[in-house]
Amino acid sequence: MRQVIIIGSGPAGYTAAIYAARANLEPLLIASSVEAGGELMNTTEVENFPGFPEGIMGPDLMTKMQEQAERFGTEVVYDDVTEVDFSGRVKKITLGSGATHEADAIVYATGSAPRKIGIEGEARLSGHGVSYCATCDGFFFRERVIAVVGGGDSAMEEATFLTKFASKVYVIHRREELRASKIMQERAFANEKIEFVWNSAVVDVLGEDAVTGVVLEDTTDGSRRELPLDGLFVAIGNDPRTHLVHGTLDLTEHGTIWVDGRSSRTSVPGVFAAGDVIDPTYRQAVTAAGSGTVAALDVEHYLASLADAGAPAVDASPIDGLPEAAVA
Repeated sequence: MRQVIIIGSGPAGYTAAIYAARANLEPLLIASSVEAGGELMNTTEVENFPGFPEGIMGPDLMTKMQEQAERFGTEVVYDDVTEVDFSGRVKKITLGSGATHEADAIVYATGSAPRKIGIEGEARLSGHGVSYCATCDGFFFRERVIAVVGGGDSAMEEATFLTKFASKVYVIHRREELRASKIMQERAFANEKIEFVWNSAVVDVLGEDAVTGVVLEDTTDGSRRELPLDGLFVAIGNDPRTHLVHGTLDLTEHGTIWVDGRSSRTSVPGVFAAGDVIDPTYRQAVTAAGSGTVAALDVEHYLASLADAGAPAVDASPIDGLPEAAVA
């Protein structure tokens, strides 16, 4: 029986663990068996996290966060949560190994997953020329012609990083202007290896055993053409990982977990959420870390209230006053 279990090992999860551990709550953190460290494990240089004026590689930042959490007494388990039961005062989780754990409180910080284009060739050739992680797979495309789909900061970062390996990098975007920040745009525009393909959508990925090209559809007139490629990197955003709590926690119209105002309190008492899984707007490492801080402090207050009330074993009831936008 734990005081708190943290599900997720990104900036939100590890920051919550640091605060909870320093409060002597001895948290158990479930870090995932294959995706420990969250999305920053797939990121190159992080230049906007406070305290690192020269920048820091994403995996290095997550390693430091984990070490800090463990230093204060966090136990990290590399496994996947397959089932949750938040119906009673005592919360229960089941892991892929079959192990079960119970806690007075849960911090749900599962982050988000890369968004797919949603076409047949993409799924068929995933891992065979279609990738969602430049840092993972860029090396395999040395002196090849590749493309990045997207127009945000992530797409510009991926494209710029991939020029270290590829002979040419196309950036395919549905519109004629980017969503990326000015500094990321300037870097991409200044790179000789990057060529922009505007007003174009990928509607098919070509190749039998490996990517040989894509079919592009012009978003202004509907015309189609083929673009020969050796690889395709998809960077069109992320979706919150909420599959475990559908029907258990209330969600917003954006698909993120609903929380009460600026707190981390979800619709079920004793369950708190933090990071990208509640944030459809900012989705930055530093905002996720701040959100993890909020969750840990909310957990402390919740556990104190249980102690003051004698921790009666009653079923949890949803919080009243949910906004109309919240949906089950």
